Amino acid sequence: MINAYATIASLVAVAQERLRREEKGATAVEYGLMVGLIAVVIIGAVTLLGTELNELFTTVKDKLGGAGTGGTTTTNP
Repeated sequence: MINAYATIASLVAVAQERLRREEKGATAVEYGLMVGLIAVVIIGAVTLLGTELNELFTTVKDKLGGAGTGGTTTTNP
């Protein structure tokens, strides 16, 4: 009787451990899917708004007088 109980207890322990590992794997897959979806949304937004953002930054650069385009600065003595 004790031997049967020990066998059942060890089977339950193995099943619980396997389920615990499978939940961790499922969580990792869910996070991977979320990261992939976020990447697709970012790529789509950049594709749709890319030219508008480029025009916006060009306008801002022009209003600032082209600051930062040459990389060198000169000072008057």
